[in-house]
Amino acid sequence: MENKLNYGEDYKYIPATSVRSGVGIEVLDDLYQYTVQIVNIVLYGRPRTQDFVLIDAGMPKSAENILEVVEKRFGSNSKPKAIILTHGHFDHVGGIIELIKHWNVPVYAHSLELPYLTGKEHYPEPNPAVSAGLIAKMSPFFPHEAINLGENINEMPADGSVPYMPGFRWIHTPGHTPGHISLFREEDGTLIVGDAFVTVKQESLYKVLTQQKEISGPPQYFTTDWSAAKESVVKLAALKPQVVITGHGLPMVGEELTEALHLLVNDFDRIAIPNKMN
Repeated sequence: MENKLNYGEDYKYIPATSVRSGVGIEVLDDLYQYTVQIVNIVLYGRPRTQDFVLIDAGMPKSAENILEVVEKRFGSNSKPKAIILTHGHFDHVGGIIELIKHWNVPVYAHSLELPYLTGKEHYPEPNPAVSAGLIAKMSPFFPHEAINLGENINEMPADGSVPYMPGFRWIHTPGHTPGHISLFREEDGTLIVGDAFVTVKQESLYKVLTQQKEISGPPQYFTTDWSAAKESVVKLAALKPQVVITGHGLPMVGEELTEALHLLVNDFDRIAIPNKMN
């Protein structure tokens, strides 16, 4: 099985970082956000237990860092029950193959994301013209080719449940990618949103470096379906989340989150969609 596992030919380390890189935040007692350079991974599960799940797999060449974070939180030689992918972009699967080989655990993603995770279809090339921001201008160097996880990748359950995450359900939130998902827990209004929307202006190098908090749509340079992206944000806002962890940026909670989401829904075209596409 292992010889099937491979990254795309354009897989490489990307020298982009932020002031939050290497910093973890215990958002809730069972949810821990850790920033790998410019992207967040999420660990579900209380510390020192063996009932935990990794959501997303960081930047390229970050597997060792992720392993260290996991062992620090859950103990030596600990491994998750599963890895859940919100989607398959390079900055969310950057350490996935090394983690699969180390842990031998199943990986789950939406069925519409599987072509990009089984070597069958490349993502569209990133579009640097969406913004004058330097991260957007760097985006042509970002990997976009399909990776192949072979038999390790599984479809998310059709009933909407999330493996090994009781109380959570997955929600299809396409736009950024065809099979993008977000995870929601009704009981306390917790939303793990991936890149359906983010809390930093991801196209701007300065704002990424400083992690200046502001509500924003999905990263523009990789988003292909803006109509679907808007519908996904409307769908998520209707859940009235109380806590949000995004793929990029700091968590948002309470009134700040409610107001920010209201603003994003009502002014999505201005805030989220590149000017040239409005």
